[in-house]
Amino acid sequence: MQYQANRPSAGALLGASPLVQASTDGVPDLQAIERSHQRSSSYGIMRGQRPDLDSLSRADLAQTLEANQALSGHARPVMETLYDQIRNTHSMVILSDAEGTILHTLGDSDFLAKADRVALGPGGRWSEQLRGTNAIGTALFEQKPTTVHAQQHYLDANRFLTCSAAPIFDHRGQVLGVLDVSGECGSFHKHTMALVRMSAQMIENHLLAGSFPDCITLHFHSRAEFVGTLVEGIVSFTPGGRFLAANRSAQFQLGLTLAALQSHTFASLFGVPLSLLFEHHRKAAPGLLELCLHNGIRIHGRAELRLRDQHFQAAREAVIDAPGLLSPAPNTTTPPPSPPQQRARHQRRPDLQALDTGDVRMSAIIAKLRRVIDRDIPILITGETGTGKEWLAQAIHGDSARFGARQNRAGAAPFVAVNCSAIPENLIEAELFGYEDGAFTGARRKGALGKIAQAHGGTLFLDEIGDMPLALQGRLLRVLQERAVTPLGSQRVIPVDFALVCATNQPLREMAARHAFREDLYYRINGLQVKLPALRDRSDLPQLIERILEDEGGPHAPRFDAQAQALLLASHWPGNLRQLANLVRTSLAMAEGEEAIGPHHLPDDFLEEAGAPGALHDGMHTMHAVRSDCLSIQDNEWAAIERALRTHAGNVSAAAKALGVSRNTIYRRLKSRGH
Repeated sequence: MQYQANRPSAGALLGASPLVQASTDGVPDLQAIERSHQRSSSYGIMRGQRPDLDSLSRADLAQTLEANQALSGHARPVMETLYDQIRNTHSMVILSDAEGTILHTLGDSDFLAKADRVALGPGGRWSEQLRGTNAIGTALFEQKPTTVHAQQHYLDANRFLTCSAAPIFDHRGQVLGVLDVSGECGSFHKHTMALVRMSAQMIENHLLAGSFPDCITLHFHSRAEFVGTLVEGIVSFTPGGRFLAANRSAQFQLGLTLAALQSHTFASLFGVPLSLLFEHHRKAAPGLLELCLHNGIRIHGRAELRLRDQHFQAAREAVIDAPGLLSPAPNTTTPPPSPPQQRARHQRRPDLQALDTGDVRMSAIIAKLRRVIDRDIPILITGETGTGKEWLAQAIHGDSARFGARQNRAGAAPFVAVNCSAIPENLIEAELFGYEDGAFTGARRKGALGKIAQAHGGTLFLDEIGDMPLALQGRLLRVLQERAVTPLGSQRVIPVDFALVCATNQPLREMAARHAFREDLYYRINGLQVKLPALRDRSDLPQLIERILEDEGGPHAPRFDAQAQALLLASHWPGNLRQLANLVRTSLAMAEGEEAIGPHHLPDDFLEEAGAPGALHDGMHTMHAVRSDCLSIQDNEWAAIERALRTHAGNVSAAAKALGVSRNTIYRRLKSRGH
């Protein structure tokens, strides 16, 4: 869908009522509020009673501040930055400890005076047991971000407030305290909770960075531009490479819980010895690393070495010469070494013709798409995981008039892809809509434009849109209707003009029927819906193999011999095109310098699935075939998930890849089973 610049008023985007904004943006969790009210009643608190205004004595407050010195030290600079965003809104920023005792506050002087009347200041105690339902106490009990607006407060005396609070966790997953913004209920702003969540995440990252003075820390993400932002994963290791800690984004990207990570090392998570990291780090301009996670996902990373002299010297002496195993990411100051296949690799122009390789269903899909491109019609791509939805979206963009027009002027029109399931829920709002300049010093000093605004003049591709939180679906719908976006913490309205392509492997119509996906958004994005066939159902597999071989290795790359080709053609391909592309890439690397690719060049897990004899190394036991997992998931879904998780030692990402489903699917099943 193409959206022409049509600048609405700020009031139209912000909404008319604080309650409407709260509902649209999903800030108050009504079920959590109801649970908190029930707890408040069980504590014997009466709604009309006068609140307990007793605060800690000066000596007790000093002792509490001393016990929370690390939390305060890392939180105070973030609080100041956050206050700059809400200044002159009759509000204040609050930091409490894990018991709900307020440690520090920053706020507008007129509101601080009102806050003092209810002991909303240093030394005030705001646990649920004392104050009933309130954002600080309820966030501590629920251990998740919480907004309590006006009459949702249990005590009548607190109903002049609107409060948005987010718990702060340490590297062990324990709650250290709460960051909160409280203000007069009439000054509620829809961006407040997002700013609080992001600020809490920043405090957590700072705490993690300061927890280990003698360690190796890797900052990473699957996209290079996200390294150094709030979305990045952060994981720390001992000088010997043993796992120490990881932030929540790192746990999400690795697909492992903190408990599961305890048994890992740098080598087991990233597939290379720690010594190679030091080899890279001692280069004059090392740039970003390019690594591969244990689950096959490629990432970009920046290493930070905070080691004592003896550990750093020992690490330097342990460095081995192993060129090619660890290389800087593309476009850095140090060019990566590459084998001949990599040097020959070239990418075709991203257009629909390149995807038309002879399958009847794909040809029909391409014919339909050619009729609607540049016709102001949104496109929704469905199909199993790995069937090539992003490749198709790029081809749609490549065939668009926008792409051609920009090519003739000053470079290609932007193609901006957002994987709605790969960004943690508490950060996706900032990535989509951007945030104001200076909002998060230390992440991006000048703020961020946001993916929607970056797509202006080109194509916005929202992958896995079925995993977008309901709260953000309302904001996205508003952007599509108003044709403009407002960054977090800003009143500035940015007109946008882009073509919209969405993709999902979930049944959005059924989700909309059971209110798991907004029905109005479904009909807004569903202009033309096309369903990509699974690879096992396509008739053009030989042509696809040849096309990927040429793209990856060039026209002179080795080809699969008859035996290897037969194994490929007989495969069920649970991972679809993604699995095929990874297999071709790996096989080319294994067959470097040889004339043909044989079965012995194929990955062991693929040979296991194919049942090829002699595929495994001596001493290894045959595991359950991935293929049987994928077939049985239709009849006995939970049993298949259990087997995959056992096979992959609890690694959710690896299990999801083996089953050919998204990680969120497994997480939902685990949650439904009470895990």
